[in-house]
Amino acid sequence: MPAKNEDLHGNAPESCPVALLLIDVINDLEFDDGDKLLEHAKPMAERLARLTDRARSLGIPVIYVNDNFGKWRSDFRMQLEHCRNDGVRGRCIAELLAPHKNDYFVLKPKHSGFFATALEILLEYLEVKTVILTGIASDQCVLFTASDAHVRDLFIVVPEDCCVATTIEEHERALALMRAKLDVDTTPSDELDLEALLTRPTD
Repeated sequence: MPAKNEDLHGNAPESCPVALLLIDVINDLEFDDGDKLLEHAKPMAERLARLTDRARSLGIPVIYVNDNFGKWRSDFRMQLEHCRNDGVRGRCIAELLAPHKNDYFVLKPKHSGFFATALEILLEYLEVKTVILTGIASDQCVLFTASDAHVRDLFIVVPEDCCVATTIEEHERALALMRAKLDVDTTPSDELDLEALLTRPTD
């Protein structure tokens, strides 16, 4: 916990050693190869929805880390409304993974969830030591966020079935790189022991 401003202006969030990050899942997918990505994203989103429900039931904070897609006047709620109501390709994903009222959200301008965002200070206030990274895409924003989490000495879990890339080959290459270079645990979501992560020694 930071030495100063411990109460976050009177609205201190809960403390938890684990946080679940959903990266770029509120996404219209209206770009080249978005149709290919959607093919993999639909089954992924169903698994991620189950993991998110499990996390919420254990008091693990859920943080939406979403790109602003270059729309600097937009906010997260506007993006959610766009994805749910404008007939876009990614509507089914946004519907399935819509945030709950107690979830957190961070908008990012680039690939990493840490670059030029409030994510790092939010994780500090929550006293997070382990991050579970999920979402779109394995070989881009999930990978870059994992890299930045690694240099911050966080323990990183990337469930291999809760993130996707445009192709299976790109997905597998990204997972292999994260395992080899970033010490990432890629245990599938249905085998992931959230209770064990909550009690994992941090020293």
